Amino acid sequence: MPCPRHAGGGAPGADSGGFATLVDVIRLGLTGGIGAGKSTVAKTFVEHGAYIIDADKIAREVVAPRSEGLAALVAAFGDDILGADGALDRPALAAKAFADDESRTTLNGITHPLIGARTQELLDAAPADAIVVQDIPLLVENHTAPFFHLVVVVHADEELRVQRLTTLRGVAEADARARIAAQATEEQRRAVADAWLDNSGTADDLAEAAAALWEGRLVPLEAHVRARTAAEPIAELVAADPDPAALPARLTNRLWAIAGEKATAVDVTAADQNATGSVTELTITARDAEAAAALTDPLADGGFAPVETGVHRSCDPGRLATVRVVTPAP
Repeated sequence: MPCPRHAGGGAPGADSGGFATLVDVIRLGLTGGIGAGKSTVAKTFVEHGAYIIDADKIAREVVAPRSEGLAALVAAFGDDILGADGALDRPALAAKAFADDESRTTLNGITHPLIGARTQELLDAAPADAIVVQDIPLLVENHTAPFFHLVVVVHADEELRVQRLTTLRGVAEADARARIAAQATEEQRRAVADAWLDNSGTADDLAEAAAALWEGRLVPLEAHVRARTAAEPIAELVAADPDPAALPARLTNRLWAIAGEKATAVDVTAADQNATGSVTELTITARDAEAAAALTDPLADGGFAPVETGVHRSCDPGRLATVRVVTPAP
């Protein structure tokens, strides 16, 4: 998927978590409930140079006719989920798969591993200096938020989403509400969101907000990560945090994703408010001195630039965060 901003070479291999293998690639997680407007935001990001990986597109690809995924779905849910042409009848599958938790678990157990494998292939093919935007409807439900430099949530109220699904996509109202109910709540999305795009207006309004986010936050974040420099906080970005009370937990989870087995603890040592917004200080206790030294590069690659030995600050102008790396007391 070439984009106007980047050309050439492939990215280093990247696993589904951690930043150590993503030295050159900036990863942004884009999510939101069904009917919220993610596609508009994704299109805007692509126009600004993003390399997009669309989980919905991959989900369709892995259950295409004659695919391993489609055969597994037929075995689990019956051949009445097929249309006359042998392709998947998505409304027929949805009526069965979203009927109860057990059916939904069966669906996810079939499709998620296939989607993950294809996603990995696309990550491996990303240009070496890419900003990779992964459009993932179930990012919250799959607990993958900590593995991104930034998570953007697109939001619209439930009734507006139901209206869009029924009038624009032809989904039956009962099915639309069942799908919405099966996804994460607004509170759960706010807890993992670094940026929140409201889509209660027009598509043009949303595209304008997405473009402003790209230029005002993502471009500076990318520049600081690549230069390994801390960002000066921008007050309006810091103040716009979707859930300041959840910020310490959000950062703790992200640091665990970066540090992995090199750490024995990640603790919040300060979480305060000042005139700019939420200020969070965290401490990573490294396994030993060797592990502490080895954390410098992963932290920088993950968006926390070294400012002095054992001290890192956020590369994101929308986040006031300091991270200290210590070793266990003798």
